[in-house]
Amino acid sequence: MKKVITLLFLVSFGFINAQQAFTGKGDMKVNVGANLQDGGSGIQGSIDFGLGENFSFGFVTNYLLGVDNYSGFYYGGTRYFDDYKPEFKDRFDAKARINANLSSVIGVKELDVYPGLSLGLRNFGGHVGGRYFFTDGFGVFTEIGFPIAKYSKEKDVFDHLNNQVTFSLGASFSL
Repeated sequence: MKKVITLLFLVSFGFINAQQAFTGKGDMKVNVGANLQDGGSGIQGSIDFGLGENFSFGFVTNYLLGVDNYSGFYYGGTRYFDDYKPEFKDRFDAKARINANLSSVIGVKELDVYPGLSLGLRNFGGHVGGRYFFTDGFGVFTEIGFPIAKYSKEKDVFDHLNNQVTFSLGASFSL
C-alpha cells in the first residue's frame, strides 16, 4: 500500500509541476529510449531543433540489439539459411526528419504532439509522437514510425527490420 501511495504522490507531483514541452525557435529536445518492433528490439536516439512556433527538424537513429536469427528458404528461394545472423547494416538505420509540433495548437503546453516525415537510409517514412515534460528538463516520450516508400525492391532476408511499423518509448530531455 505504501508503494501505491508513493507512486500516486510522484505522479500527481509530476503533473502539478509539469513544464512547457515545446517552446518554438531555439528549442532543443533529445529523446533516448527503447525501440520495439517485429523481429527485434533495440535503442532509439533522436534530437530535434525548433525552427519556429510549431516546426522543428532533427535526426533519429535506431540500432537493434535483439534480432531473431533466420532459418529456412527466404521467399521461395533456392538458398537455405541456417541460423542466419544480421550484420551491422541490417541492424542500424538513420534518418533526417521534420516535425509539426502541436502543443500550442491543442492548447496543452506540457504535451507536445508531433506528427512528421523522415528521410532515411532505408526508406521515406512518417511518424507520430508525443512528449510530456514533468520538469523544465525531463520528460517522457512515445513514438510510432512507419514506412511510406521503400528505396529498394530487392528482398533481403533482414530488409523488413528497417521497413516496418516501430514503437518507441523512453526519456526526453530539454537542452
